[in-house]
Amino acid sequence: MDTDLISIIVPVYNVEKYIRKCIDSILNQTYINLEIILIDDGSLDNSGKICDEYAKNDKRIIVIHKKNGGLSEARNTGLDIAKGKYVCFIDSDDYVEKDYVEFLYKILIDNRCRMSICSHTVIYENGKKFDLSTYKKEVLDTQTVLERMLYHNGIDLSAWAKLYDIKLFENVRFPIGRLFEDAATTYKLICKCDKIACGQISKYNYMIRNNSITTKDFDLKKMDLIKSTNEMCDFILKKYPSLKNATTRRLVYAHLSTLTQLAKSKKSFPNEQKELMNFINKNKFKVLFNPKAPKRDKVGIVTTMFRLWFF
Repeated sequence: MDTDLISIIVPVYNVEKYIRKCIDSILNQTYINLEIILIDDGSLDNSGKICDEYAKNDKRIIVIHKKNGGLSEARNTGLDIAKGKYVCFIDSDDYVEKDYVEFLYKILIDNRCRMSICSHTVIYENGKKFDLSTYKKEVLDTQTVLERMLYHNGIDLSAWAKLYDIKLFENVRFPIGRLFEDAATTYKLICKCDKIACGQISKYNYMIRNNSITTKDFDLKKMDLIKSTNEMCDFILKKYPSLKNATTRRLVYAHLSTLTQLAKSKKSFPNEQKELMNFINKNKFKVLFNPKAPKRDKVGIVTTMFRLWFF
């Protein structure tokens, strides 16, 4: 079945503890017609050397060493040289099931789609796992995919756990220098498709580390999520005005998520706190009375009605 070349892009930065498990999971794929592009983004540990070691033993592996430019620049570098008809992304501290590529490729080809999505398992350093599989297999139109994504209903914005026709990336790249780069990119790719194959079975293992971007202390760059979400919602509303309630929910979620990280910070950010709280307060009833909005949003909104420490 593995007739088409598929490029796998793996940005690598200071992950010597995890990179072997990631690469091994790719090399053990049941789909073998792969181009494995490892982008060493200026690692200061032995990550780059480990990539070179693997490249000597498998001709499918291409290693690019570059100055540190961040996750977006690394992914873009991989896209610029990828030769596959299809492309997928794997983060270097994550790993995938042995049929990750085959599963995504099969549902994409069988349903004549340009993009496919699978589910994932969230794994914490303490060993806790949350398998998000629903075991549904569906082919969804663009608007339905966007709506489910906006409501976090089985579809998220992550670049990984998806297979793309590489032509979808014509005139689309990840924004350099911005956090939450997936929130600024994935929706554009979805909007280029007329239908998407969704197989909600976990094939990707997403690791949450104590020193990851999402768990680091709050700084002003975390406000990038608000910027990217605003851009996304404006873009979607121009094409699908009926998704107004869904975009409002997603914007409130972005503000709640950012406020959560701010609230945990040892530093004080009064201006940002006020901005976040004002937006949530202004739009709270639109989410509280929206039956499609997740319960966690509603609980979060209610707690913001008290002091920040209570939230």
